[in-house]
Amino acid sequence: MKVKQMVSFQGTPEQAEELRRVIAEIKDEKGALMPVMQRAQDIYGYLPMEVQQMIADQMGVPLSKIFGIATFYSMFHLNPKGENRISVCLGTACYVKGSGDVFDELSRELGIVGGECTPDRKFSLDDCRCVGACGLAPVMLINDEVYARVSPKDVKDILAQY
Repeated sequence: MKVKQMVSFQGTPEQAEELRRVIAEIKDEKGALMPVMQRAQDIYGYLPMEVQQMIADQMGVPLSKIFGIATFYSMFHLNPKGENRISVCLGTACYVKGSGDVFDELSRELGIVGGECTPDRKFSLDDCRCVGACGLAPVMLINDEVYARVSPKDVKDILAQY
């Protein structure tokens, strides 16, 4: 079993100050936690434990509550996204045509598992469900570029373009 890679937190003092301003501005409003978390993700690109701890400390909310929200809602990301975001459709049509093998090959080639980012932050890998291109199965996307009828042997050449 592959161990998840940890990408070190690289927050800046400017980002921390911006988050402090956001929290100070809205923390006393009813229901402020989710908007603070959304703004924090906008600032940092994801919600690493360090950012969750800052929110907990500054809002007086248990870290467990913040982590629970961050892991419940799919809009929140606990890992950074790469410069090139790869998403492989694992919906029924794509999966039947081999997208699982494409995903596995990407994972091998990049040295990461789904939900992770390469240490150089060049690529992140995720799965998704139907993207509405079933006739082109199996499909993967890199950023906004759609790759159709992808096979595992195509992976290396596609990645080389980036």
